[in-house]
Amino acid sequence: MIDAVIFDLDGVLLDSESAWLAAKRAVVDEWGGRWKEEASRAMLGMSAPEWSAYMRDDLAIERAAEEIDAEVVKRLLEVYRERLPLLPGAVQAVERLAARWPLGLASSSNLEVIEIVMEAGGLARHFETWVSSEEVAAGKPAPDVFLEAAGRMEVDPSVCAAVEDSHNGILSAHAAGMAVVALPNHDFPPGDDALAQAERVLESLDELTVETIRGLSRTDPRG
Repeated sequence: MIDAVIFDLDGVLLDSESAWLAAKRAVVDEWGGRWKEEASRAMLGMSAPEWSAYMRDDLAIERAAEEIDAEVVKRLLEVYRERLPLLPGAVQAVERLAARWPLGLASSSNLEVIEIVMEAGGLARHFETWVSSEEVAAGKPAPDVFLEAAGRMEVDPSVCAAVEDSHNGILSAHAAGMAVVALPNHDFPPGDDALAQAERVLESLDELTVETIRGLSRTDPRG
């Protein structure tokens, strides 16, 4: 039996990867850094302390990581205040599952960003908790953020379903011992090795139904 569902945010409920990428690239360009072709994929799943340090060290921005973090978030929120990029079917999927299970959220986004999205998108009332990976020791693919969300909900990870879109996110939820439902990110699709760890792979949020979650087998996916 599944006792709780934990969502990722970026790529699952929000079409936000391009907005994050644009903000990071603009900061690199304007602050004298050097963008690398592999930077976009390298930063996927990193926590704010991790990607801001990566931008400082690997993309050669001569500023403190905290300054880089704050500037990227400022630019991102300017975009969100103009239009929050909720994915089609996101609100409906959350409402469907919230009517049956307690919901949590485990995201690589900064806590400030999560809170603004939750309020502006009208999602906050459906979630018992949300956790940013900046609040835990390591970002995805480490399991920390999913484990923290389950802990705050007082639910064993082995009876949680996790909804993820990215390679590192799927690995993170699987490492936490959760049943993973994958909604593959179209811009940065997860590799076959990650998809192999998912119990269900869906095409769209419309397929994320109560029946889908009920149909998950509940042996410990870590083996």
